[in-house]
Amino acid sequence: MSAPEPPHPQPAAQPAPVPAREDAWAAPVAIGPLDATVQVPGSKSLTNRLLVLAALAAGPGTLRGALRSRDADLMIAALRTLGVAVAEGGDPGTLHVTPGPLRGDVAIDTGLAGTVMRFLPPVAALAGGPVRFDGDPQARVRPMGPVLAALHALGVKVTGDGPGIPTHLPFIVHGTGRVAGGSVDVDASASSQFVSGLLLAAARFERGLTLRHTGSTLPSLPHIEMTVATLRDVGVHVDDSRSGIWQVAPGPVAARDVRVEPDLSNAAPFLAAALVAGGTVRVPGWPASTTQPGALVPGLLERMGATTAVEPGPGGDVLAVTGTGEIRGIDVDLRAAGELAPTVAALAALADSPSRLRGIAHLRGHETDRLAALATEITRLGGQCEETRDGLVVTPRPLHGAVFRTYADHRMATSGALLGLRVPGIEVEDVATTAKTLPGFDAMWQRMLDGTRDGAPAHGSDGRAGGSPHGRGAGA
Repeated sequence: MSAPEPPHPQPAAQPAPVPAREDAWAAPVAIGPLDATVQVPGSKSLTNRLLVLAALAAGPGTLRGALRSRDADLMIAALRTLGVAVAEGGDPGTLHVTPGPLRGDVAIDTGLAGTVMRFLPPVAALAGGPVRFDGDPQARVRPMGPVLAALHALGVKVTGDGPGIPTHLPFIVHGTGRVAGGSVDVDASASSQFVSGLLLAAARFERGLTLRHTGSTLPSLPHIEMTVATLRDVGVHVDDSRSGIWQVAPGPVAARDVRVEPDLSNAAPFLAAALVAGGTVRVPGWPASTTQPGALVPGLLERMGATTAVEPGPGGDVLAVTGTGEIRGIDVDLRAAGELAPTVAALAALADSPSRLRGIAHLRGHETDRLAALATEITRLGGQCEETRDGLVVTPRPLHGAVFRTYADHRMATSGALLGLRVPGIEVEDVATTAKTLPGFDAMWQRMLDGTRDGAPAHGSDGRAGGSPHGRGAGA
């Protein structure tokens, strides 16, 4: 790969050392090639979309294999607050949803869940009274303006703690039990969730909805395609034949009994571990076709040096990823799957050549500013990671152990764990933040490593491919 163009802006100075917190998790180092099968729970993106549609449906429905994580549980709690009955079946992943009249005069805790804070305001507009939204301190800086401005344009009263239409949490949606619907323009450059949130409730608007995206970029388009597909699956007519325009016809939302696919983005760090440590990692239940952005994982890992294969298994197809410990740099536009950027950036820091990650400026508005966080933490480990206007340039350097801060961001935690497979002494701050989408991540990670094959690891102790035959490196 040719050398990347000089990044802009230039990186900040080397971060100062950070003392380990009491809750820091010592990321385990791989002592040999992996041989593991990892069962990944259901997709967060699909679980929360299907929960919203089940709450708006014409009758009771069931989700099977639903993710149970902080984000999903916040959605469940919010829907219950609005008057929807959500009951567990024989296992926590089976959810029976019974719609009811949506009630107001309630408060919803969004936590740090973008799907809750952006999907539910249009639903709250259908409630019979005001619904107050607030969440974690970090959630109060995440952009909300486009979806709230769209509701205002549709005749829904939305107020905040100051004058004008609010642009962030907290805010109040003053539901009246009905939304007239019609046409609205939305700039979704900062998040595809602004489009998805409006589309999910649109069939319940009296005139449906015609939504036009007015921004110059549209990140995570596969997530909007996922929303459109789930709407069609419940009998809602959606016309997306014109680029950047979606038209949803008014009508009933059918109740369904549906199984949720595994979360392919949550599978990414486990599959990527095969590149870092060598060996093979398998994920069963890999769908033959899907709208999840995580479907790009096999191709990305192949470009970085892995071999992949889809194998038949007793419960469906199994994706197997095999690596040698050698990782190639990559130049890639991740606009369609920005959630994979932390995994790709961690691999890039361990690669044999520089990498450029493009099309991900919108990650600055995620759980944290992911571009700044990745640049800071990779640099803290001795690497070279620089922000550009719309992404990152990562130049491999010898890495060393240090505290890897997570900024309450689950994908930062998993990227720190991935680096820790190669680099002794990494302590991941607040690994429990992974409960947002993947409860028990640290135990799953250790079980994957318990499948290590006998023999020498495929890496040295300085974060570069090749080297030490002694497992954990000098001094370990």
